[in-house]
Amino acid sequence: MEKKRTEARVTPTPALDRGRATKRRLIEATARLCKERPGAEVSVAEIANAAGAFPNQVTYHFGSKDSLLVHAAFLGLLHDARRIERLGRQAPDAATFRRNIARAVLAMPSLPSVARALAAGISKPELAPVVDQHLRILFRQSERFVSRLIDARGWEARRPLDVEARTFWSTALGAVLLVRAGAHGTVADLDLAGALTIHDEPESGRLAP
Repeated sequence: MEKKRTEARVTPTPALDRGRATKRRLIEATARLCKERPGAEVSVAEIANAAGAFPNQVTYHFGSKDSLLVHAAFLGLLHDARRIERLGRQAPDAATFRRNIARAVLAMPSLPSVARALAAGISKPELAPVVDQHLRILFRQSERFVSRLIDARGWEARRPLDVEARTFWSTALGAVLLVRAGAHGTVADLDLAGALTIHDEPESGRLAP
């Protein structure tokens, strides 16, 4: 019996699981390096070394370094978004929620990397499906968060939640792209809170149910 348990523990991981683990390590290592060295160029060799992988595995799993950078940028964004959700749940009312969420999103350390990923999706069509995949995940995650929050608090959104999520993130990411493109001002000049329609009082002119 003991021998069988030992053999079970040392059974090799299937190739598919090893591949997934390698991909995850590469993405996480890239996200970490980009966070530690914002704006700096990160080489494939550095990424592979940090992930305990071989440089050719970047191309094998992602097709290109640019594709890996897109995956890593959105991993950072999703992690930041989850932290901001915790902040949002602490808001005592909808006005504070809108204000706190807007401020926190515009200060997210992952935004510059995501702006570069969006620009890459524009300049390199082969990356557009990767960007779209991650944006869909971001929108769905935000929609689920807001749905649970307003149900728990008795708040309301004055437009469909899928539109709410897309509008909010499109405004935030668009602002970062404008600033990076050289537009005058900073993201702090943006009324991002105004892109949210979540309220804890009925809309003016409407009777409460």
